[in-house]
Amino acid sequence: MYTLESINQKVDSAIKQLDLNGEPRNLYEPIVYIMGMGGKRIRPALVLAACNLYSDDIDRALPAALAVEVFHNFTLVHDDIMDNADMRRGTVTIHKKWNPNIAILSGDAMTVLAYNLLVKVDRTILPEVVEIFNSFAMGICEGQQMDMDFESKNMVSRNEHLKMIELKTSILLKGALQIGAVIGGAGKDDVELIGEFGRSMGLAFQLQDDLLDCYGDSSTFGKRIGGDIVAAKKTMLTIITAEKLNGTERNQFIELYNSNSLPDEVKISKVMDFYNKSEVQKEMVSIIDTYFDKATQAINQLKASETRKDVLNQILTKLIGRKN
Repeated sequence: MYTLESINQKVDSAIKQLDLNGEPRNLYEPIVYIMGMGGKRIRPALVLAACNLYSDDIDRALPAALAVEVFHNFTLVHDDIMDNADMRRGTVTIHKKWNPNIAILSGDAMTVLAYNLLVKVDRTILPEVVEIFNSFAMGICEGQQMDMDFESKNMVSRNEHLKMIELKTSILLKGALQIGAVIGGAGKDDVELIGEFGRSMGLAFQLQDDLLDCYGDSSTFGKRIGGDIVAAKKTMLTIITAEKLNGTERNQFIELYNSNSLPDEVKISKVMDFYNKSEVQKEMVSIIDTYFDKATQAINQLKASETRKDVLNQILTKLIGRKN
């Protein structure tokens, strides 16, 4: 049985051993660059932790874990281009350090690398693993398009927003866990349950990230407070507030939120006044706790030893900042 620390060490070591020495260097260096940025590397850890629920041989899940992490980083490269982002994990984004065309091509190469890693999985289970992988890969594209479509809308519904973040965030956590469970030899019921764990954890994580964007501490959050407000991103906070307001006040809020004519700090302050008046923070915490509880319930139902489940509980607590 492996601890979270030993799993993370395996992931870090395997990433460093990726063969990225090909030519031309302008294709491979951006891949080396983003894969060396670090980050939480939760997704490959989830693959290995899920495998370890049912098997002591987690090395056989390493290629799939790397495939998931490489694919995740590919999505970040292309997301940064679409968002015209300057920074990623505290460093300059690939399209700014090189140029957009190189970033696009290196991202494309990362998808090929991900599949080259994935096909190293045992052939008897490869079709099932590829099906899970393709499902979350397409889902992420669908979620990204939904997110971009939302930019042209004045407001979206709760269901639309939850569907979008499920596709953009949850589906990859769900898929990583299911791939690890399949490689470990889990039964069909447990593969479904561990997927529900990942889905609920992902929703809780993204909703909390949205909450911290407005109510977090910038020194620990790692991003500018109020960034979503400035960018007019439709988050659950925005949706809840719009639901609670009536008539003229609701129209004023929506117009304010979608405006780009005010200085950033003025806009943030005015929107936060609406949020505080609507007591949106309290409702957000309640929603996050609901998904956290659903994730915990899914873990508890898994047909694996409690000691082996501990790593998943640690990851859940680390991501969401709650305790079981």
